[in-house]
Amino acid sequence: MHKKIPLLIAGLLLSSVALADTVGCVTTAWKLIGANHKVCVDAFDDAKVPGVTCHVSQARTGGVAGSLGLAKDPSQFSLACRQTGPITLPAKLAKEETVFSEDTSLLFKETRVVRLWDETHKTLVYVAISRKLIDGAPANSISTVPVMPWRAP
Repeated sequence: MHKKIPLLIAGLLLSSVALADTVGCVTTAWKLIGANHKVCVDAFDDAKVPGVTCHVSQARTGGVAGSLGLAKDPSQFSLACRQTGPITLPAKLAKEETVFSEDTSLLFKETRVVRLWDETHKTLVYVAISRKLIDGAPANSISTVPVMPWRAP
């Protein structure tokens, strides 16, 4: 019974992390064997803040290793988040919360997007970071979304 509790907790924590939809990819370098190097753009909605959509572009390593899923993608990415509908803040919004996470290598490396709440300026701040389990990488990108009334087009 006690062995199931950590799995349940992990499932609850991961349930708030958004899943991304791939918008598309652009080839950056042609490879003779295996997939080309490319930059791919994914979109995800903030699961806890309806009305906010983020787009993350990330470099993807091609070649044979990339085709087999063994390549270590570089820590090169960009982030843009925008209000795409009426924003509804939950009653209790965490000051800091992971809203997106994607592995960028077979072991210990990921791109993570963390939402911060700037209460003073009524602004959602999204920070994309590259993380290694062993030593953190300084690569990062930021985007802000002021919480304002939505005016339908």
